Amino acid sequence: MNNLIKKLLLVTVLAHTFVFAGFSSALQKQKFLSPDEAFQTTAVLKDDMIETKIVMADKIHIYEDSLHYKIVSPQILLLKVEKPTPHTFDGDNVYDKTLSVTIPTSMIEETIIGEYTLEIEFQGCSDAGICYQPIKKSFTFKGKEAGTFDKIKQLIKEGNAAKIVDVLVNESSLFVLFIFFIFGLLLSLTPCIFPMIPILSSIIISQQSTQDKPSMSQAFFTSLTYVLAMALTYTLVGLIAGLLGADLQSAMQNPWVLTIFSGVFIALALSLFGYFEIGLPSSWQSKLTKVSDNAQGKGGMLGTIIMGALSALIVGPCTAAPISGAVIFISHTGDALLGGAALFVMSMGMGMPLLLVGLGAGKFMPRPGGWMTRVSQVFGVMMLALAIFMLSRILPAGFTMALWALLFMGIAIYMDVFGHKDGEGAMRLFKLLGMTFMLYGASLFIGAISGSTSFIRPFEKFTQATVRVNTSSTQTDKSTHLGYSIERLMKEVKASDKLVVVDFGKDSCTACTELEEITFPDAKVQAQLKNFTFIKVDLTANSDEDKALLKKFDLFGTPNIIFFDTNNQYIPEKSLTGFIPPEDFAKHLESIAK
Repeated sequence: MNNLIKKLLLVTVLAHTFVFAGFSSALQKQKFLSPDEAFQTTAVLKDDMIETKIVMADKIHIYEDSLHYKIVSPQILLLKVEKPTPHTFDGDNVYDKTLSVTIPTSMIEETIIGEYTLEIEFQGCSDAGICYQPIKKSFTFKGKEAGTFDKIKQLIKEGNAAKIVDVLVNESSLFVLFIFFIFGLLLSLTPCIFPMIPILSSIIISQQSTQDKPSMSQAFFTSLTYVLAMALTYTLVGLIAGLLGADLQSAMQNPWVLTIFSGVFIALALSLFGYFEIGLPSSWQSKLTKVSDNAQGKGGMLGTIIMGALSALIVGPCTAAPISGAVIFISHTGDALLGGAALFVMSMGMGMPLLLVGLGAGKFMPRPGGWMTRVSQVFGVMMLALAIFMLSRILPAGFTMALWALLFMGIAIYMDVFGHKDGEGAMRLFKLLGMTFMLYGASLFIGAISGSTSFIRPFEKFTQATVRVNTSSTQTDKSTHLGYSIERLMKEVKASDKLVVVDFGKDSCTACTELEEITFPDAKVQAQLKNFTFIKVDLTANSDEDKALLKKFDLFGTPNIIFFDTNNQYIPEKSLTGFIPPEDFAKHLESIAK
């Protein structure tokens, strides 16, 4: 009996063993599909529609909330497409079998011109129990060919000088000249051109202060002389810089040069205040007057030419991307004639508002009188402001703040802000403006004494809420930004396991200061910079190593921002030149980190 029971138990165990083994073998034979086999994705352009299709294998589904369509290049653009109606599976909205979505190209091409990349993102699962990782499929389309004005619009937004060079190389000479004239007109609407307006206006006023009502031709001739001098100076500097590969703008930031030019503006200011008169010898003035057919007055044509040249060298936007593009174009192609012509027409475009100043002064300016003294004094204050602006490039920030404080308080005192007569009507508003200048000047003075360097937040040293955000987690001393060589920079790039952003700047660069004060501390920018290693390189010294760095990466002047990927490879198409607003910079960083 016992033997019979043992045999039955043995048979039962063997039967279970065979059944389990067969089941395991069946499991081992079951093969899950690869993502490409499970989801066959296509996107085809037909007429003015992009037809996308995801063909799913048997018992495969995609979750509706994971399905996204967007453009990822040349910029991020989320597409609101019409999806088919999903069905429910285990409580989730899903698609199975074939999923078709049609995207009108107009939805994309109203924002993006030229080639673009469509990305389809989704996540799916198998009914057998496996869920795939999120899947992204990319498709590139040529898009609408950019017309002349589309190219201009695109380049206006472009901060990459290398891309501007690509357009210059591939376009006709007439288009190059046209687009640079448009660049000039656009630059004339930026703060870069504003300091030139009081300079030219003061010249016109000084030449007309002893005349009867001036003619339009006299004022226009003075403006034209000034603008031509500015344009020829830009052209000459650009040609030399392009052919020699030199950053001549850096040479113009030499402390001696800036000090001399600041002295010129201070002398002009004192002259406008009436302390003395600046003019050529009377015999010279007589000869110049005859040559110009009485079109020039006391200052003479030579003085106008000199001021136009100085304005181009010191006040002009010499580090803007269009100028950099022209200079790099000259250095790369050796076509000095076309490059020089491009710089000339751009400068003339920049000078259009100045020519309008000349026309307006001649046509609308009333007869000379006591009011001209007040206007001259206003321009004198502007000249002092320009002198401080230039000295700020070589003086400590605290000392510069003190100078600005004295200027604002001096203006207030000159406006008789503490006078006993209250005046009536507009004079009370005039005194209110003077009091505002006095309070702001006093705030700057207190800020300078406390060690603040911010004109927006002069009391930052007294408040705990204001904290300056440092874009570099490891570099806090200014000296650590100096003395970079190609070897040192590449060593730090290779040491990073993140994407790398390198900011090239210098003390004399206004746009560099704007980046540090406005763009880099922005919360959105800081959030994106967490994905990057930030390296700041100070090129103030303009040493041989500094020049070698600019040459290495095909850059001209500052500010320039370049990027490296996680494999330590330079990404030239992502480089930026000039100031870029915080929101645009944050989007640019996001596009690189994707």
